[in-house]
Amino acid sequence: MTDRNDVIVAADFPTADALDHFLGRLGDQRPYLKVGMELFYGAGPDLVRRLKGEGYSVFLDLKLHDIPNTVGSAMAVLRDLGADMVNLHAAGGSVMMEAAKEGLTRPDGTRPLLIAVTQLTSTSKDMLNQELLIPGEVDEAVAHYAKVTQAAGLDGVVCSARETALVKATCGTGFLTVTPGIRFAEGDVQDQVRVMTPQAAREAGSDFIVVGRPITSARDPRAAYLRCRNEFLGENNA
Repeated sequence: MTDRNDVIVAADFPTADALDHFLGRLGDQRPYLKVGMELFYGAGPDLVRRLKGEGYSVFLDLKLHDIPNTVGSAMAVLRDLGADMVNLHAAGGSVMMEAAKEGLTRPDGTRPLLIAVTQLTSTSKDMLNQELLIPGEVDEAVAHYAKVTQAAGLDGVVCSARETALVKATCGTGFLTVTPGIRFAEGDVQDQVRVMTPQAAREAGSDFIVVGRPITSARDPRAAYLRCRNEFLGENNA
């Protein structure tokens, strides 16, 4: 477990060159980076090793979801890349999550943080009920998935900041919440449904926020990143 709070920048780029161009625009800033499917598939695992060698913290966001044996074997391959955090889908069930944790754990007993996606921030109530055939409210499904995740021995969940307080009430304050769907107050929500500002996420109790396009597509990414840190962490950087 960790009590660390941070802003994670979603490095959703198709190539390492595109990422490097973006990082160059950040100047002296060295953010915690989320390497998701697009960049991982485009640049490969060596990119994670390189970023770690350059001093970046990395959230490897591959959202694994398969039979337990496959996920456990995949985690055993990923564990030595040096990532600080890895995730999977809670919908894969407790046996899959337990296999993932076992696969991710190194011979010396250490491992990256392992968290589970509850419901994507693009999931609406209508989608949950009508397409996924899960009854009830989105926050009820999130809380249930969080309980199953905690029982499987994982460190936390990915959820909307709107559900952070409920997850903390259900699983305790030490259970991590990593919250995407973060937008500035004046920002376009785009394809997200359950969104929140950095300040509101902080007030809700989020441990980490994941911010993509409000930073990566900004005219001045460095200024947008520092603004986000200021609103979430209370830092005043020039």
